[in-house]
Amino acid sequence: MSAVLPDIQTEADIRALVDSFYDRVNADPLLSPVFNDVAHVNWAAHLPRMYDFWSGLLLHTNRYRGQPFARHIPLPIGSGHFQQWLHLFCRTVDALFAGPIAQEAKLRAGSIAHVFEHRMRAVNNPLSIL
Repeated sequence: MSAVLPDIQTEADIRALVDSFYDRVNADPLLSPVFNDVAHVNWAAHLPRMYDFWSGLLLHTNRYRGQPFARHIPLPIGSGHFQQWLHLFCRTVDALFAGPIAQEAKLRAGSIAHVFEHRMRAVNNPLSIL
């Protein structure tokens, strides 16, 4: 019999989600090089920003300030990167949580991946949106 997973409800849940997700990203052969070798992410600074970002989306805390898309423009990323990012995110949510807020997290992540991918395509090839 499997244990019932909790829903995302607290800041500790947000931290667990973000930390577990980025552990997967750092172990992923497609995404890790982008984050670590190209973007040179400062994890000590990035993770608290991501706590604030996801806390804002899921717990309505309104702490996040920033424009995340702009940081992605110079990166060599395409559809496969966004699909893998979303796959890892959803797997992380499903491994840790279940419930309406967990579903909302996956929906939000899907929307983010879709919008970022579309906008990156438009920035890198403006004629692609015609």
